[in-house]
Formats: sequence, C-alpha cells, structure tokens
Amino acid sequence: MIVFVLARARNGVIGRDGKLPWHLPADLKHFKAQTMGKPMIMGRKTFESFPAPLPGRRHIVLTRDPHWAAEGAEVAHDVDAALALAGPGEVAIIGGAEIFALFLPRADRIELTEIDAAPKGDAVVPAFTGWRELSREAHPAEGDRPGYAFVSLVKP
Repeated sequence: MIVFVLARARNGVIGRDGKLPWHLPADLKHFKAQTMGKPMIMGRKTFESFPAPLPGRRHIVLTRDPHWAAEGAEVAHDVDAALALAGPGEVAIIGGAEIFALFLPRADRIELTEIDAAPKGDAVVPAFTGWRELSREAHPAEGDRPGYAFVSLVKP
C-alpha cells in the first residue's frame, strides 16, 4: 500500500527553500501519526531538510547520486529499489514534488492536508484530479494560521 502524506496549499505549493511555507502544529502532529512506524520514501532534499532523522520511522532516500550517503538514510536509486527496501505493508511517500510525480501512478491513497492559503514557493504539486474523497476534517483559520483540512483520497 503506497500512501502519499503531504500538505499542499490551494496554489499547489508544498515547500519554499526546503521548508514548509506555513507553521501548523496540528499538521505536524497529523504527519507524525500518519508516518510513525512506517518506512518513508523521500527525495534527498526532503531528507536533508530535517534537522535529524525522524524517530520511529525508516528513511528511504531516492537519489540519482550514486555516491550520496547519510546517517539514518537507506539509499535507493529508482522507484523499484525504494519499494523493495520498504518491503511489504504500508509505505509513506513524503516528498518532494519530483518524488510524488514518480510514485503517483502507483499510489493507493493520499493523506492530504489542504492548506487554505496561496504562499510563494519553489516546490509545487498539481491537484490530485480523479481521486475520490473518502473523508474530510476541516479546521478554521486561527490568528495568523490559515484554515486547513485533513483529506483522505483514494483511487476511484
């Protein structure tokens, strides 16, 4: 089971300068709940954006660089190798944009935090058209934090 876990603004932005362009503690908590105990597949830039490997999860890093290595990372050089490293069961695909594009044809479910904002950014993921909404939990804006919704999508 391949599950995307991401937050995406209404303009498609998922990141800016290697960081999230918003601060939503509830989204970080949601991300942790969706990924804990699971192998996570990510690109090198996503891995390097973490201050340290996230506890309780395997970090499978997909990179074209045959010499790249980092403590806490299991390295793969193509989609099939990354999935083989992950093994059976649910695997979380956590970004960035190029990684989501590579895995989209194989994805089974998307755990999406829809951010009700349109920030500037340099990492963009197109809308997930053709997916069926399974559930939605909406949260209003609070202070300087935008509104957001936790949305589960499945293939039709």
